[in-house]
Amino acid sequence: MGLCPAGRTRRGWVVTGGGEALLAKLGDRLSGLRGRMTVNAEMEKITWFRAGGIADALFQPADEEDLAAFLKAVPEEIPVMVVGIGSNLLVREGGIPGFVVRLSAKGFGEAETVSGTQIRAGAATPDKRVAALAHDSGIGGFHFYHGIPGAVGGALRMNAGANGVETRERVVEVRALDRAGNLHVLSNADMGYSYRHSSAAPDLIFTSALFEGYREDKDAIKAAMDAVQHHRETVQPIREKTGGSTFKNPEGTSAWKEIDKAGCRGLMIGGAQMSPMHCNFMINTGTATGYDLEYLGETVRGRVLEHSGIRLQWEIKRIGRFKPGHEVQEFLGQML
Repeated sequence: MGLCPAGRTRRGWVVTGGGEALLAKLGDRLSGLRGRMTVNAEMEKITWFRAGGIADALFQPADEEDLAAFLKAVPEEIPVMVVGIGSNLLVREGGIPGFVVRLSAKGFGEAETVSGTQIRAGAATPDKRVAALAHDSGIGGFHFYHGIPGAVGGALRMNAGANGVETRERVVEVRALDRAGNLHVLSNADMGYSYRHSSAAPDLIFTSALFEGYREDKDAIKAAMDAVQHHRETVQPIREKTGGSTFKNPEGTSAWKEIDKAGCRGLMIGGAQMSPMHCNFMINTGTATGYDLEYLGETVRGRVLEHSGIRLQWEIKRIGRFKPGHEVQEFLGQML
């Protein structure tokens, strides 16, 4: 196991803070793991917002077998949380207790065609890579992934979608490990999909999935992908530090329309701003903290509730503890 803090111990390293206590508690239970362990990991380095606190430890398993061994070794009372490539993630400043698991490209980032219409992809495979492979293989139905800045694991968990297509339309089966390290193979029905949601058990860590599309002319696929890219470049702040769509679309309307009507386009708190270009995108203008970003999001929710009576629901995943004195309440600014 590669250990990456600073200093030295009996294993060659000295660690401090929550990570030190965590590894001391586990003793030799983690020996034999082949993945990479980073103690007191700075989560701001892996989130697209470039903000957030410290995780006690970040583990990047070598492969599915290594991940299973890790889960079996860590007692269930110790928190284990999985994250993807950090594109749809807000980490609070108080940090994350226990372990964060991040599946990396090496071991979980491969994608391949397994038939004329099917693709198998690891959970760390970028959605855009799946779209490219589908195009190269003449498999239609995956052009929407070209515009989603995430990886397969997150797409499976939140039923990611764009341009009128959702992940649930393409999933055949999903491989996953539970908190005890046991393997499960879930069917599409087992995933319990609804809009931007899967009801699969929250402790399951998805490791790969089998998808199915349909035969389509490559030129038609390329045209659809180009249309997706053009849309993104013209209406979304894709070159900013952002987490993508901040809120789910309410039934019968769009989140950005309600945010705009509530006067929140361009609204700033600290270094966090609702993008003037697309006001359902929250951006870090350069100095935003996790507190700024969440405070802005809840302020927007409160103002939309006041204006239209709609309770916007977060699409961005928020994790970790609040820093003392930097707690954020829901629906700030709502009318009593």
